[in-house]
Amino acid sequence: MPRLPQITDKASLSAEDHAIFDAITESRGAIVGPFPTLLHSPEVAARISHLGHYLRFDCALSAAEREVAILTAAREANCAFEWAAHVRLGRQAGVRDETIEAIANRAPVDGVNADDGLIIAFGRQLLHDHKVSHETFEAALKRFSGRGVVDLTALLGYYTMIACVLNGFEVAPAEGAARLP
Repeated sequence: MPRLPQITDKASLSAEDHAIFDAITESRGAIVGPFPTLLHSPEVAARISHLGHYLRFDCALSAAEREVAILTAAREANCAFEWAAHVRLGRQAGVRDETIEAIANRAPVDGVNADDGLIIAFGRQLLHDHKVSHETFEAALKRFSGRGVVDLTALLGYYTMIACVLNGFEVAPAEGAARLP
């Protein structure tokens, strides 16, 4: 059970914060994920939503590449809610099962395609070691360009922040959702 009541209706907010609620709903279709918690601080929710919309829907990476990065961040943060949501979204975006399994089990990336393996390696190094090797960085720069590497880094950081909200406030995935090993 979440540690704070979940704000899922506009009436729970002051009139001045209704526009924030509406913007988040318009962007995502509903108040879901971390936003029922984040709306306890509407300005934080608004700013996070704005950045998240760009990173999730409009950044330089393809939908499948974004989902590989998000799953990597979810796994490195052991975030059950984020993992469950993005396994489903990743599959819809075309992420292969072997990639999802490698991320889930923290397995070597030898059995996944090169782009997925590069994203996973970059994410694991950044989030586990707190730095990226010269070799991995140069490979990512060559494959994704400067903009792509900045977007990848921001995407990993953003979803790690979201994992902190979800984990810190004990927001659990729905029953029957994909589980972390």
